[in-house]
Amino acid sequence: MRATPSSFPHTAVLFVVSIAFTLFPGVPRSQAQSANTAQPTTPRTVSARSLITEALDEGHLTVLRGNTHRLARPEFDLGTAPASLPMERMLLVLKRSPEQETALRRLLDDQQDKASPNYHKWLTPTKFGKQFGPSDADVQTITSWLESHGFQVSPTKGRTLIEFSGSASQVQEAFHTPIHKYVVRGEQHWANASDPQIPAALAPATAGVFTLHDFVKQPQIHVSNDRGTLEIVPGKKPLVTFPPQNGQPTLNALGPHDYATIYNINPTYNAGINGYGITIGIVGRSNLFNDRQDVADFCSVFPGSCGGFGVILNGPDPGDLGGGEEAEATLDTTWAGAVAPNATVDLVVSATTNTTDGIDLSELYIIENNLADVMTESFGGCEYFATDAQVKGTSALAEQAAAQGITYLVSTGDDGAAGCDDPGSPTAAFPLSVHLLASTPFNVAVGGTMFNEGGKESKY
Repeated sequence: MRATPSSFPHTAVLFVVSIAFTLFPGVPRSQAQSANTAQPTTPRTVSARSLITEALDEGHLTVLRGNTHRLARPEFDLGTAPASLPMERMLLVLKRSPEQETALRRLLDDQQDKASPNYHKWLTPTKFGKQFGPSDADVQTITSWLESHGFQVSPTKGRTLIEFSGSASQVQEAFHTPIHKYVVRGEQHWANASDPQIPAALAPATAGVFTLHDFVKQPQIHVSNDRGTLEIVPGKKPLVTFPPQNGQPTLNALGPHDYATIYNINPTYNAGINGYGITIGIVGRSNLFNDRQDVADFCSVFPGSCGGFGVILNGPDPGDLGGGEEAEATLDTTWAGAVAPNATVDLVVSATTNTTDGIDLSELYIIENNLADVMTESFGGCEYFATDAQVKGTSALAEQAAAQGITYLVSTGDDGAAGCDDPGSPTAAFPLSVHLLASTPFNVAVGGTMFNEGGKESKY
């Protein structure tokens, strides 16, 4: 097992434990869905009505304001992108009517109310789309408009987003904004240079494109560059120790049994609650090291701490991206299984494109396929940098997940309200801002804790 003495974010500690705690109270969602196959009976449920009521006129446009990334600035601009630049897997954010939103909020409340006939009656993605998505006519109108500009379109079952692909020239033709190259902090990016525009007739049903840039979310883990060795004393509860190295004293690592002791999970395990029948979906955009070697080594060192495990490629394999990307995939995958040892853990990996973060594509895959009872995401970015369509799309996806009964956990990271800035910067360059993924009321933003065993290793 490769050893990297790492400064894991304190959120990771509580984040992993939160995965387990969400599994304990009830029946696996899949069983609950089987037992509650009837459509929710809320009398306030409304049918989708068409929001597009005018003829589509390409000469009458609406500007989708607030949809240019804040770092797509003139001083970073290196000019227009090639017309053929691939713009793949873009996500068009759709709107629902006020009546639908009101009915959805009531249903979400009822699904958590034991006195309600809709308690734990989760929706499938298709039922969610029919009940709370745009009408068939609106979806067809939007799809036909995208196809008329040469895009390849893939409507989604939940009708929260529509996926489509094309080129930079097609984006400029349809959305009336050029794609430019930017270099920020030495990194090259593609982004739209101005706010998109769409036919005014589509505006009532369309919030905009989730992103038209590749400024992606960042791993919420801080990894030291120092490589080191570790010593493992085998036994029922292995003792894992980093000997003195790299200027550091002896360090003790926490294993699965340590977490079970610290958080008093053992009585729950003894009651037979250990993740059996539960699927945990890990949101990722990097594959694992050396064909899952780190995961296999972890399971070997801590036997009994891993249940079913798989990697799902959502599109092309991005490979092992290394650094924090790989570390997040490994950390979340191993420790989700460590705390819920009988659960099935699926790492969903999606490659980032010139226009869409692979993290968003993995999240969409898990929700659209109703893959998991629990979805965990350890990436983030500050809301200040997010476009309006991204904020709306993020919230709408989390809302869909809640209606489907998916417990959605996000790691808050270590940066607090200074998340827009590089943690290594001596001074902040950007304003205070909340974590984008933590800003919705439909998921659980997990903070963290610190351990100080005070030399009493025998307690763990």
